[in-house]
Parts: sequence; C-alpha cells; structure tokens
Amino acid sequence: MNDTAPAFAHGQALPHLRASDADRDRVAEVLSTALSEGRLTHDEHSERLDALYAAKTLGELAPLTQDLPAAAGAGARHDLGGLTRSPEGVENIRSVLGAAERKGRWLVEPRTNVSVVLGSVSLDMREAVLSQREVTVQSALMFSTLEVVVPPGVRVVSRMRDTLSTVELKTREDPAVPAPPTVVLEGGAWLSTVTVRTKEPKSGRWGR
Repeated sequence: MNDTAPAFAHGQALPHLRASDADRDRVAEVLSTALSEGRLTHDEHSERLDALYAAKTLGELAPLTQDLPAAAGAGARHDLGGLTRSPEGVENIRSVLGAAERKGRWLVEPRTNVSVVLGSVSLDMREAVLSQREVTVQSALMFSTLEVVVPPGVRVVSRMRDTLSTVELKTREDPAVPAPPTVVLEGGAWLSTVTVRTKEPKSGRWGR
C-alpha cells in the first residue's frame, strides 16, 4: 500500500476504522487548498473543519472531500537557491489548538495557505528565500493569531477580511526601491489578531 495515500480513500471499504491524526491532517490540507482556490466559501470551510475535528471514523471523513480534488502528493520539486519549490507553488500550514512557525532560511512559495483554529502561526521571513517577487499568504483564522515578520524594504499589502479582528501593519518601506519584494495578505480572520512588523535580519539581507 502507498504510505502517502490517505487512509480515508478506503473509507467505503473500512468506514468504521478509527481515523488517525494524520488522516485528519490530510483532510485539512485538502480543505485548505479548496478554500484558497475558491472551491469552498469561508463558511463552508468552517463547517467542514468543525465536522473534521468531530469525526471519529474514516467513514465520517470521506464525505468532507468527496466533491473536491485531492491535495497534491509528494512529487517532483524545482530547485531554487539550494531549496526546493513544489510543482504547485503552494505550502499549507495548519494549526489547531497549537502553534506552527517558519523561521531561519526557508522557501516562501508563491502561495502559502495558513489555516488556524484556536492556535497561532508565526512566519519569520527575515532569512527566507522568496520564490518570486510577489508572494501571497492566504489565511483562514478563527480565534487565532498570525504574526508575519519581514526585513526592511519589503512591502506588505493587506486584503484580508476581518470580523471582530485586528489586522495591524507595522512595516517600513524604502521609497527609493520602485518595485520592492511584496507580501500580499489575503483571506479572512474571525475573532483573531494579525500582526505584521519589520525587523532587521540577522544576516543583514533577505533571500530572493
């Protein structure tokens, strides 16, 4: 059996088999991708997340993704500055009742999907390598916090929809740079906090 195949793909054959945390993570990835692609509305995504974390068996998980394309599995990746870029150009970051972070030297894909429920995510881009001049962080936050740290000279644009939430940008741009690297924040926040700030990188430069 292919270890990368989701166990819930066999939900019809083994509907009463208990779902594992890995099974739930794979379903959450499919839902997060569907949200970022516009296949699900934010309300639909929220409803399915509620059902996801209430599910106990594979049979209960299967209906949540049966009308959605499967998340891309491990495949060929493109090299970029010693790092590897996914063929889809997407990274999915999820946190439920916990914390997730990216820091140090890491690749910022063209799109980073952040899905957080009662948790926190920190994206420290000071030492990061940008896969392209403009990247997007697509977020779905519920009772959560998102922190984004960028080096000086990086432009941050917020297009987020906030409901009873706070989106605060504390960034510094260099007016002498006509087309600076840009991070675009999209998605929605419900009873959450988004903070973006500028801070000097330890190495003194930002990967591009």
